[in-house]
Amino acid sequence: MREILSVCAAALLLCACSGPRLLNTFAANPDRSTDVVHDLSYADHPRATLDIYRPATAGPHPVLVYIHGGGWYRGNKDEYAFVGKRFAAEGYLTAMVNYRLTPDGAWPHFMEDVAAAVAYVHDNAASYGGDPDRFFTAGHSAGAYNAVMIAVAPEFLAAHGKGTDIIDGTVGLSGPYDFTLDDGESIIAAFGGAADFAATQPVARVTAGAPPMLLIQGEKDKSVETRNATAMAAALEEAGVRVELVLYPEANHADTVIALAWPRHLPVVEEMTAFFASVPTE
Repeated sequence: MREILSVCAAALLLCACSGPRLLNTFAANPDRSTDVVHDLSYADHPRATLDIYRPATAGPHPVLVYIHGGGWYRGNKDEYAFVGKRFAAEGYLTAMVNYRLTPDGAWPHFMEDVAAAVAYVHDNAASYGGDPDRFFTAGHSAGAYNAVMIAVAPEFLAAHGKGTDIIDGTVGLSGPYDFTLDDGESIIAAFGGAADFAATQPVARVTAGAPPMLLIQGEKDKSVETRNATAMAAALEEAGVRVELVLYPEANHADTVIALAWPRHLPVVEEMTAFFASVPTE
């Protein structure tokens, strides 16, 4: 059964825009009555919106900002409502973020949006029952890049008067962190205009001040080479930053996000929540 779900869902996610929406329909989520605040505006352009999923239990709750993937050229927070519901059910005030996509959102614009969204959530979490002193970021694929990059490139949050130290921990699911312009058309579209391409690489931006990270990837990932996770883990270790690297031998690129819809598919939810719980916070 697991193999059937994996093949079907992966095909939907990678080949059809309706795939994540179908995961919304069939996700094995224990709490579909999660309270949701839709389309909060964090900046002045149409893609600058986010949704907040609130747990049914009393807060204050730890806060998770989740960033969708899609190669920086597609994707929408609404397609990943199952992620917001899943983590709200786990007790996290969860923000699902939209950001500008290529071509208009090419580097550094999508990162500027992520920074504005993270700053907005940090400033407003308490109003929705969240605890901004327990604050995490996560994402899948391109969203994993965004979640990791916002934690290691201080200039983006600095534009909002904040430091990367507001982020207590980051999870990257199947993300690219060490790539070249030869790695695909979506990379060229997103980063080809960067004045300093080296500065766009998370592995090159790691310092001792980076937050703890959990990096998860499938060893059968054909979209993002596993070396991205291993290189990022090595850079964090060299800087003295706590990092956990989880490689699933039989998992592909989509499996790590599918597991957020079907937690028994792979123990990604368990890995993430255990990591968040183990990270010291203010």
